[in-house]
Amino acid sequence: MAQQTGLQFTFTVEGLDASTFAVTEFKGNDTLSLPFSFTVNLASRNPSLSPTETIDRNATLTVWQQGTLQQQWHGIVRQFTQGDTGHSHTIYHIELVPPLARLALRQNSRIFQTQTVPEIISILLQEMGINDYSFAISRQLVQREYCVQYRESDLAFIDRIAAEEGILYYFNHSSNKNTLIFTDDTQQAASLAEPLAYNSRSGGSSSVPFIRTFARNTQICSSSAQLKDYSFKKTAYSFLQTSAAKEADYQQATYEHFDYPGRYKDDVSGKPFVQFRIESLRRDAQTANAKSNVPTILPGVKFTLQGHDDDTCNRDWLIIAVTHMGTQPQALEEAGGEGATTYNNEFIVIPAHRPWRPPFNVKPRVDGPQIAKVVGPEGEEIYCDAFGRVKIQFPWDRYSNSDDKASCWVRVSQGWAGSQYGMVALPRVDHEVIVSFLEGDPDQPIITGRTYNATNQPPYELPAHKTRTVLRTETHQGDGYNELRFEDQAGKEEIYVHAQKDVNVLVENDRTDNIKHNLHLDVENERFSHIKVNDHLTVEGESRQHTKGNYTLAVDGSLHMKQGKALLLDAGNEVHLKAGSKIVIEAGAELTLKAGGSFVKIDASGVSISGVAINLNSGGSAGSGSGYAGVLPLLPGAVEAAVTLNTVSPIVWSHQLEAMKGNTIVWSQQLEAMKGNTPVCEVCMENEQ
Repeated sequence: MAQQTGLQFTFTVEGLDASTFAVTEFKGNDTLSLPFSFTVNLASRNPSLSPTETIDRNATLTVWQQGTLQQQWHGIVRQFTQGDTGHSHTIYHIELVPPLARLALRQNSRIFQTQTVPEIISILLQEMGINDYSFAISRQLVQREYCVQYRESDLAFIDRIAAEEGILYYFNHSSNKNTLIFTDDTQQAASLAEPLAYNSRSGGSSSVPFIRTFARNTQICSSSAQLKDYSFKKTAYSFLQTSAAKEADYQQATYEHFDYPGRYKDDVSGKPFVQFRIESLRRDAQTANAKSNVPTILPGVKFTLQGHDDDTCNRDWLIIAVTHMGTQPQALEEAGGEGATTYNNEFIVIPAHRPWRPPFNVKPRVDGPQIAKVVGPEGEEIYCDAFGRVKIQFPWDRYSNSDDKASCWVRVSQGWAGSQYGMVALPRVDHEVIVSFLEGDPDQPIITGRTYNATNQPPYELPAHKTRTVLRTETHQGDGYNELRFEDQAGKEEIYVHAQKDVNVLVENDRTDNIKHNLHLDVENERFSHIKVNDHLTVEGESRQHTKGNYTLAVDGSLHMKQGKALLLDAGNEVHLKAGSKIVIEAGAELTLKAGGSFVKIDASGVSISGVAINLNSGGSAGSGSGYAGVLPLLPGAVEAAVTLNTVSPIVWSHQLEAMKGNTIVWSQQLEAMKGNTPVCEVCMENEQ
């Protein structure tokens, strides 16, 4: 009976004889941007075929017409079912899918960096052994800095990122393989060699190709799309993109589709993204449903319709989806050979000039914060960019190494962040951090917290020191730390400051210290002070000072000293008083000069002179003192003012700091001047320019 139509269906499986199966019936769905799926009912004289002989093997379903190949679908066997056994045949049911369907079985979490969508897709296909694919992309795609496959199958990930770039895919079936085609331009789709005739009244042989039903459909869809996004690098830019529908005058223009975030960071991606969005939303705005007996009708192929009563239908159409159906009842002897072999299909088309975009799949969302580890280049302790971003590695990332290639630059939330003010505490390499995701988007991580773990312990043992609040840093490229600690235990309250090297304090106006008890100051080297106006000191009790070396007091004006009771000086060897003009010693009751057993005493009773001999104008000479040899004090070192960034890019901060280093006093030169007993105020700034 097969000779009545000239049709014949065959099904072969790799490793089995070509005559193993006879096709009794099949039905297959083939749609743009979806793997095709065929359910094939088979009869075999072998009643004991096992799944291991068919499952996951290459297989081919073929349609023949008068012995000539009409169409083939190459794929793999995804499902094998053994049915009943009749007089001479056993029934089997097999599902045929393309190798691409294997990717639906591979779920993964993975990070791709600085790669385009075609490059990412190629990696996933080749890992599954799929090499028969090609790209027909009409525009230059932008590399994605950071693109995450998160807890989704390889196929779902490909579908999602391809749709974002307006890329669809379909299968090109040839005599020995099918090729997976990715494209963003359906205008370049191949066309059937001959036009297809429409004949709703045909009752002739099914061997003549024709379309027997063709019903057009128009529906209202979104009339425009508007997307918006944000970038911290361009905070004032709106990133607003809009695209209006074309050929939509049959409906209202108020059906706007708005979405945020648009998942782009510049206009180069934003403009096509919003266009792809409206084209996807309107992919079903104008369609037609048809039925035919033409097996070469496939998704992604164009054809010309002719002979329709409505001349507006006689035009080029793009095939979107096809359902193939075939019956071959005479393959079963039990059926008595009744019935003819038939092939029919139902398919959906759109006008060929209209673009078609795949639907946008929902992007996986991260349910909550995650733990990650800060990473960087080997040997680096602190690794960041000009914006204070760091690199991280997630525990689920099985592909990257713990280095600066593990992730994109990730922003770090700070306790306070204003325009050139706030706080900065960068997480360092090997620190454990808490990572959140903007809008739950795995492509947009942001560090929002830090945690200790078994490797990185708190600075003080807990709970023994649970009353301490501590800020402790660690010396970069060395040993040591800086620390600010608060002790809140009752009776032991304390604020403790530890500086591994220097402490510099700059007060722009007043500073007031009010100490209710004692002040202890212990300087193990030298102390320098410089008071540019007045110095006031009031001691209500005793004032004691012990200088174990020399003591110099230099007063450019007058030195006034007043004692309420007595002024007592005890010099171990010499007291030398010298005045440029005069010295006046005045006592209210008595003045005495005493040396070597002789003395001169002046009091109210007169002047008394006593000595072994009293010489008046008899020669001799006056004694002399050691003379003044005081050393002026050194000035203290200057404190660098905080750098004002204004509108300067963060990239040049280091250059500003470098330029300011010449404004400090050179300590080594001051110390050399002191050792040589050479007074010095400060190093001339002109010599340091």
